[in-house]
Amino acid sequence: MKIKNLADLNALKEQAREKFEIKENGQMKIVVGMATCGIAAGAKPVMLALNGEIESKKISGVAVSQVGCIGLCEYEPIIEVFEVGKPKVTYVKMNADKAKEIITGHIVGGKIIKDYTIGAAAATV
Repeated sequence: MKIKNLADLNALKEQAREKFEIKENGQMKIVVGMATCGIAAGAKPVMLALNGEIESKKISGVAVSQVGCIGLCEYEPIIEVFEVGKPKVTYVKMNADKAKEIITGHIVGGKIIKDYTIGAAAATV
């Protein structure tokens, strides 16, 4: 879409908002930081592992997408889990095995894996 005026920009903004919005039907959203820092740190295998686990376990109602820089480069790869009515959970220093644990423990099991969160990582600094 070529942006020619403010109306075009607003239309594009609304399309992006609808794509990112978590629906009230309980859908969960997982975003993976895929800026240069995330990719260099190994975000692509993390994203592939998330999608692979969701597909192999036939989990519905979970969307995985990529975003740009989350702003915490030293903690990459980063994933964030969004659920309706709950605070965002930020997982840091991820790898494919940890990503699979997030799907099993948090997404399916409903329990935040605190050892992988930004809070746990910041406490060790």
